[in-house]
Formats: sequence, C-alpha cells, structure tokens
Amino acid sequence: MTSPILHLTPTLQSYDWGSRSALHSLLGMEQDGGPLAEMWMGAHPKGPSSASADGGPSSSLADLIRADPVAMLGQRVLDEYGPRLPYLLKVLAADRALSLQVHPQPHRARAGFNRENRAGIPRGSAERSFHDDQHKPEMVVAISRFEGLSGFRRPARVLELLDGLRGDLVARMRAALAARPSAAGLQEAFTLALHARTLPDVAADLAVTVADVAARLGAGTTSPRADATVVSLAEQHPGDPGAIVSMMLNRVTLEPGESMFVPAGHVHAYLSGCAVEVMSSSDNVLRAGLTTKRVDVEALLACVAYAPGPAARPRVRRLGAGTAPGRRGTLAAGGGLQEYRAAIPEFALVMGEVTVGDGAVALPAEGPRIVLVLDGQIEVECPAAGSGTPGESLQAVVRAGESVFVPHAAGTLALRGSGRTVVAYVP
Repeated sequence: MTSPILHLTPTLQSYDWGSRSALHSLLGMEQDGGPLAEMWMGAHPKGPSSASADGGPSSSLADLIRADPVAMLGQRVLDEYGPRLPYLLKVLAADRALSLQVHPQPHRARAGFNRENRAGIPRGSAERSFHDDQHKPEMVVAISRFEGLSGFRRPARVLELLDGLRGDLVARMRAALAARPSAAGLQEAFTLALHARTLPDVAADLAVTVADVAARLGAGTTSPRADATVVSLAEQHPGDPGAIVSMMLNRVTLEPGESMFVPAGHVHAYLSGCAVEVMSSSDNVLRAGLTTKRVDVEALLACVAYAPGPAARPRVRRLGAGTAPGRRGTLAAGGGLQEYRAAIPEFALVMGEVTVGDGAVALPAEGPRIVLVLDGQIEVECPAAGSGTPGESLQAVVRAGESVFVPHAAGTLALRGSGRTVVAYVP
C-alpha cells in the first residue's frame, strides 16, 4: 500500500525565553515583539503536528499514525514502540536561558507518571512533574552559535571556581566537595544548592556570592566563561541558586553543525542560540532552577547522574558517495550531509547542505521520516513509492521553514535541489 508524503503544520511554543526573531524569520512570519521558543514536528499529545496531502484536509499526525500504523511506521518500528512516533523533532530558539533541568530514566518516567495519575493530578496541570510515561534523551545540532551547560565538571575544577567566594551556601558546597572530591561530593553540593531555594535569606546570600564573581570577572578572571555565565544567570533569575550551580557544570559552545547529546539524568540548561533538537517523544522535564515553573526537588534528585565528565557528544559521520544512514538506503553523492547518532534507538538525524550538483541524495529507506528545510528549496521524492512499480513516484516541494512526513510505505526517500536540510528517522 502506498502512503502519500504529508505536509506538516508544526506546533509553535511561545515560552518566555524564546527568540523574538529566529523562528519568525525561518517561518516567514512578521515579528510582533513576542517570543517564539520552539517549533514541534511530530505526534506528541501535547502538540501533535497536523498533516495533509497535496492541499487536502488536515488531520492530526498522531491520529493518522493510529489509523494505519503499519503503513505510517513500518512493522519494525510498530513492534518496538507501538502505534506512536517514537521521536519528536524541534527547532529551538533561545534569547534567554532555559531552566536548569534533568530528564528521567524510563523506569522513573513510568513510575512518576502512574503515581501522579493515581493521585488524580490532571494531565496538563502545572502541578505535574511527569507529563507522560516516556524518557526524554535528546540531541541538539546547532544552527547558529549555541550556548549551554551539560553534565558535571570534575570536583577539583568546581573547587577552583568556588575558591575565594563569600556566602554561606557556597561555603557549604566547598566543604562538601573538599571532604569528598568525587561523585558523592558533587551529589552533596548539588543537593545543598537545590534545597537552598526555600531558605528565607538565600537571595541576600547569593547576592554576596554573585558580587564576588562579578568583581573577579571585572578584574580579569582566569575563567571568564564560567564567571560570565554566573553573572548573566543571576541577572535573569535573581536569588536563584541555579546561577551558582552553573559553575558545577560543563560550559559548552556549539558552532553551526556541531552537536551535543543529553542522556537521561544529565543536569543541563540551554543558554542561547538556535538549534535543531531531536528527542524521544516526551515532555518530561524535571526542573532544578532558573525558572518560575514547578521545581520538584525530590523527583529530580532521584534521577540525577553525578559521574563527572565532559558533555556527551553523538557520533557524527560525514556521508559521501556509497554511504547512507538507515536501512537499505544508498547515497549517490552528498558530501555536505552529516549523520548524527547517539546511543539511543528512537532517533537519529541527517543534517547539512543538499546542492544541485549532488543529484539525487538517497536517505533512510524505511520507517517514519520527517524532512525539514531550513533554507533553500528541496524536492522530496519517493521514486518507487513503496510498490516496486516502474515509473511510479511520490513528490513534494519543501521550502524554507516547511516540513513533511514521509511514511514507511512511501519507500525509499531521495532529495533534490539546494538548501540546508534536516531528516529525522528511526535508525
């Protein structure tokens, strides 16, 4: 059975940290002064894309998948994940820092979701910590310069950054790390910082510490990025211990095309910039600070991984002649494309420049695929349309800011044209 290529209408999220220009520009929308933070392409219950074929009526992509899961997903993906799209593709655009946060492991997501259901907390309520029963590992690939924090630094380096700073909280964090310069010390120091949120004098205490960091920065610090991050976060969220916690975390800068992977349990925060983000289809976010939303300290602490080390990176492979991602794909050319794979079975990305000179670039040949064009114009074609009938094909033109869903039953996927393109798929 042949399934058409479906044009997607994404769900837009207007969180207060969002950019006032980046997504507007991508989508060709007039800037109205308000923020646009995320563009979602997928079938998550909180914001499923609507989908239509050749200008026909629109339906929820989630409903279309449930109506014919074999054609939409393929038997392999259906057997593994059930009648649901296992990934969610986003474009994220941040002018200000997102919350300091952690995503739960699979068993904790299921347990927390079921526990809140039994407690009668409505779906969508601001009092929920677990909005679904899925884990949420995620991968970002920078579109512009992208700044973030991810994973714990070595305890010795954290002690260097905390050295000489005044304040009761920072003194207790130093003492914990000095006594146990290990993952256990990181756990104690991080726990102290999170519990400090409720102390009556925390704002005044943190103001002293931040003033010391600002003075050190002005005097020519040896750690300008770490200190500038503290000062910036304290300006955005006065009195929030998350500004001090930032010194415990790896500071990451991604240039366009560079990537980072955030496994479940890794404390992280995205600070600024624009990136493509792909994740397991979940909206489970446990916040530690830098937010006005719910902070569930106990649920978060149960999920945190404290082993220090550099920010995690996915495996990146440049695709050239004769190579292809996915299963049964072939690649005629396309040296401008890279494949991004993390140790997660739900998702992978191909991203980069498709140029006229490449001819047809063939990509993953099976499963549910989403193609997003960031600039230029791309023709998406399924030459055999999944049927093996000579001369039969499906085609769709995708322009900057547009996206399409290519069902499993459409068969082999090929791209032609010129433009920066993203393909999400199940590896």
